[in-house]
Amino acid sequence: MQHKNIEESWKKQTLAYQMANIGSEVSRSIKNQNKPSRFQGAFDRALELFDLTIGCTENAAELREICRAREEFCDYFNGNSYNTNPVKMQNYYDQFATII
Repeated sequence: MQHKNIEESWKKQTLAYQMANIGSEVSRSIKNQNKPSRFQGAFDRALELFDLTIGCTENAAELREICRAREEFCDYFNGNSYNTNPVKMQNYYDQFATII
């Protein structure tokens, strides 16, 4: 676990804040995908933040979107069967950073 002892404080944050922070790790993962040691840390942190967010989301529509974003993120680095464009994926998360 990379983010120790943040579960309680994470639950108190807005969804925009959570998604913006996930986006930071997504960005690091994309940027460092050819640097295995840096990539793995960012990838793991992103998954951890996704899971923390999923765990504290009660709204069904938000939950579906977060789970879909996590699925797309994982797929991008595992064959990219969804043909995800990394720039568009990053743009998705950047929108959350502009509202926090």
